[in-house]
Amino acid sequence: MPSYSELRKTNHFYYFIKFTLNVYSMLFSLMGLCVLCVGVYAEVERQKNRTLEGLFLAPAVVLILLGLVMFTVSVVGMVGSLRDNKTLLHMFLCVLCVLLLLQAIALTAALIFEKKTSALFQSSIREGIKHYYDDLDFKNILDYVQQKFSCCGGDEYKDWGVNQYHFCNGTGPLACGVPYTCCVQRKVGEVINTLCGYKTLDQERETLHELIHVRGCIHAVNLWMSDNIGITIALCCAIGLPQLLGIILSCVFWNLLVDMSESADMVDFRLKKSEFEYSELDLAGAGWCMCLPRDGGYLPVPASEPELDPIDVHLEKLKKQPPRTHSQLREMQQSRSATGLDEVDVGRKQKREH
Repeated sequence: MPSYSELRKTNHFYYFIKFTLNVYSMLFSLMGLCVLCVGVYAEVERQKNRTLEGLFLAPAVVLILLGLVMFTVSVVGMVGSLRDNKTLLHMFLCVLCVLLLLQAIALTAALIFEKKTSALFQSSIREGIKHYYDDLDFKNILDYVQQKFSCCGGDEYKDWGVNQYHFCNGTGPLACGVPYTCCVQRKVGEVINTLCGYKTLDQERETLHELIHVRGCIHAVNLWMSDNIGITIALCCAIGLPQLLGIILSCVFWNLLVDMSESADMVDFRLKKSEFEYSELDLAGAGWCMCLPRDGGYLPVPASEPELDPIDVHLEKLKKQPPRTHSQLREMQQSRSATGLDEVDVGRKQKREH
């Protein structure tokens, strides 16, 4: 099996890395475009009853930002891999590294400063609870989390007291209560009483265990992640490994292009500054980008190359010389008869003397 240093010099390795990176970038650009379209649609709908301004409270804004980043970065990588553009690939590589580093820093900071992170989420969720009935996006997300993780509110169930429909000084049917998604469901498929959380905010948690979930959703999610550490690690890997794969592919391909541009037997823009012209080269297989590698290279072998055999040098000279007349051929014949050596023998003799 050939070593990596030998394998990376082959055309098959070049094309494999090139098109793998291109397909990778194309898939993520399509995913980013889909996320962006969903975010734009959700934001248009949200603008009709806009009440929430926080980043954590506007899922549409998060989707738009995520879609823009994914689409823009992926398009840069896709164009760079198609055009063999080292500048775009270097930009793509740097952005991926920065994004992965920022995610790692954010995760580490969230684990180290757990209390401050929880306080930030708690304040954001309490702000969302104030406008629970005005923003359907946030309402649907919070209802799903409360039902999925058997929780209520952000830090605890009493967070619902900040909503104008649920605080205890109100006069409506929801006053001093919590939404039905906080209620304990005793049987699967049971018809839910939407007023099951009626008059629960003014009671102590010890008396409510059979009626509603008293644990806050922040604590419930943290507890679920601790109990399902395998799933948590898998989710982190699902986010980080694709980015790491993109970094590896772009780094390998960028190094290949750097080697190509520094090599003397590859078609590249550097040839414009050399002694050869494109008109002198057989560019079959160079591709529309004029940069694809080819076994044996594209440059003609110089006639003055010291490693060449004198016969080859002589043949190269004969190809460049104009056709000779009969008188010139007769003179050459006479000179050979006088010396007893032809031009090839002279060349070999000179080589031995050196």
